[in-house]
Amino acid sequence: MQADIVIVGAGPVGLCLARALSGQGLRIVVVERQRLEDIGEPRFDGREIALTQKSVRLMQKLGLWDHIEPDARSALRSAKVFNGASPHALDIGHELSGHSELGWLVSNHLIRKAAYDALCASNAQHEDVTLLAAETVSGVKTGDACARVTLESGKTLTANLIVAADSRFSATRKMMGIPADLHDYGKAMLVCRMTHEAAHGHAAWEWFGYDQTLALLPLNADRATHAPQSSVVLTLPVGEVNEMAALSPEAFSRDIERRFARRLGAMTLTSTRHVYPLVSVYPERFVATRFAAVGDAAVGMHPVTAHGFNFGLLGVETLGSLIVSARGGGLDIGAASVLRRYEDQHRRATRPLFHATRFITDVFTNNTAPARFARDFMLRAASRLAPFRRAIAASLTG
Repeated sequence: MQADIVIVGAGPVGLCLARALSGQGLRIVVVERQRLEDIGEPRFDGREIALTQKSVRLMQKLGLWDHIEPDARSALRSAKVFNGASPHALDIGHELSGHSELGWLVSNHLIRKAAYDALCASNAQHEDVTLLAAETVSGVKTGDACARVTLESGKTLTANLIVAADSRFSATRKMMGIPADLHDYGKAMLVCRMTHEAAHGHAAWEWFGYDQTLALLPLNADRATHAPQSSVVLTLPVGEVNEMAALSPEAFSRDIERRFARRLGAMTLTSTRHVYPLVSVYPERFVATRFAAVGDAAVGMHPVTAHGFNFGLLGVETLGSLIVSARGGGLDIGAASVLRRYEDQHRRATRPLFHATRFITDVFTNNTAPARFARDFMLRAASRLAPFRRAIAASLTG
């Protein structure tokens, strides 16, 4: 099969890139190991995505936003950072950003569904995207003239450009021989939805406790009970997380209530629980001969700064615009000059925050007495620095 672009991975970033390129006179093939029914009707996976204002604008441009019900979008109006048992918090309000909210929270499975629906709508008009579901890439080979993807089914795809969008553990990136700085934190995240007695005021919490990290992402009220509802993210060593996941719903609810020091009152589990390894990844290169990586395959962020999918959309916007520009100018879309510009721009946009996030997690999860004192001092000092708080608000809004 001949194509202009082969995108490996039909997650939200891969689908968004295909949607961004649809209608531009390109033949696009998307390869995904999941079945078509799982791509088109993804299940709840526990993850709530914090979208910046910039990401929302891009989703609107791509036609995704209208595919998400307004009741499924939760406003994020402020962010609070706590340290240990101290009631003091670094508070970042939406008024610092010039917006009525810092951003929006939307479930990952709903973003995936919206991306798929928007792509299908565009493809119905342009007929330029082929989605090969239940297919696995077994080999990748690129050269000066073209690139070739071999599938386990025996099919061979030839293209001008291959794009990896197949997770932070990208097998496609590895096949291209690109090493990555992978940092395994030795911990895992448990994510779920819970209702609670106290109102959250649409404020996100990041609570660096001693021997645990808690996050609270404010969602709209539970539809059945109208009780305040949030996504809870608990980070612990892998063994402890697995023990928590095995508790009965009642025992789990009481334990989470205790971990939050009952600041939210009684808490009740309202969803399935999901566990994810905590690993950050930054490849040595984003590009190679007729190859580029986007999404988590390019930058696999620690979730503490909530920029993972936002960086993925940024990569879609950057790479997509360069491809469209090259196509419009009659240039080779897989040319080294095009891909170098993508790498330079995306690296400048992502590397500073990636390393800042590593620093934050190292300092705020270190439980030695000097580190506890230092981070409490840092939070109190930051609370008094309006320019610093405005800078964080600007980062959260994108």
